[in-house]
Amino acid sequence: MTAVPSSPPVASLIPSRIVIFVATVWEFAAVRAAIPGGRMDRLQGRTRYCASAGGGECWVIQTGVGPQKAHAVARDVLSQQTFSLAISSGFACALAPAAIGDILIGTRAATIRAGGTLDYIEVEGDERQRWCTMLSENEALAGAAFGSFISADRIVYRAAEKVALAERTHATGLDMESAALATEAKAARVPFLIVRSVSDLLMEELPLDFNLFLRPTGWVKGVGALLAHPSSLLGLNRLRRQSAVAAAALTKSLRIVVNARFGVRPDSHMTMTP
Repeated sequence: MTAVPSSPPVASLIPSRIVIFVATVWEFAAVRAAIPGGRMDRLQGRTRYCASAGGGECWVIQTGVGPQKAHAVARDVLSQQTFSLAISSGFACALAPAAIGDILIGTRAATIRAGGTLDYIEVEGDERQRWCTMLSENEALAGAAFGSFISADRIVYRAAEKVALAERTHATGLDMESAALATEAKAARVPFLIVRSVSDLLMEELPLDFNLFLRPTGWVKGVGALLAHPSSLLGLNRLRRQSAVAAAALTKSLRIVVNARFGVRPDSHMTMTP
């Protein structure tokens, strides 16, 4: 794991606009719950949740699953406004010892390429340093782990492959979108950070090849795989429970940081954007 970035000087609550990218509706709901009092609207045909407080503003945007969708959505969104921070959030696979619901903080991300080197992307900035400081110094987030993320173009569901990736990369977390989002953040010169919650573990075999469901005709094959292996339903139920734990942990962690960043009391609501 990498060291926690050094703390910046004591910062005043400078107004900022932050965008948080998530892949799925479940992750969207978890992040939205951390930032109450906002409203839903549409941005170039995409659903956006937006809330403001303390002179700052938070956007939550769903990209869809996978690097291609993340690239396209982030490129469009980051060209709309000036942002002080872009965050990749949602669930992740732990590539180091962890528990379900643990928070992983990524300061850099790289795409996995077969047999190639890992070209990590990192975009520093004042707002990112503020978030890193709040995540590392808050006692309620003492278990958060800082490190690097790697992103794949498919769901890695075999435990043996996860272990091989961990040994090769020494990364903290694995997902599908963070490297793509980091690439677009770098192109737009927007500081970038990853804040994700562990939904599956290093030595854990997922119950099904979920890549089947990402293909145009995948639902038919996915349902067929379930029917051929009914025991997979038990694994799916386990994964559902783990995802619920990860979602609750993500909501709690982001709420703590957002409240601290924008000077909002934990028992109050952020205001709706105009």
